[in-house]
Amino acid sequence: MKMCEFIIKSDEGLHARPAADFVDKSISYLSKITFEKDGEIFNAKSFTSVLSMGACKNDKIIIKIEGEDEEQAIDELTSFFYTLD
Repeated sequence: MKMCEFIIKSDEGLHARPAADFVDKSISYLSKITFEKDGEIFNAKSFTSVLSMGACKNDKIIIKIEGEDEEQAIDELTSFFYTLD
């Protein structure tokens, strides 16, 4: 399992457009991909689940990836979060 912690830096938080982009990237992987925010787990391959997370500026989220392509997934998906501003 791979994990990475992020602080949302964007003033708008993780709103619809970046959430949709993230889900599009996530579904291309076979691994199980989840977010954890405030102790609650969210399916990172579900647009509805990602939006329901309600990630706002300065929120801490943890991405957890487990599966055969977890190494590639963590590289691409962490890069995605570093580009959000």
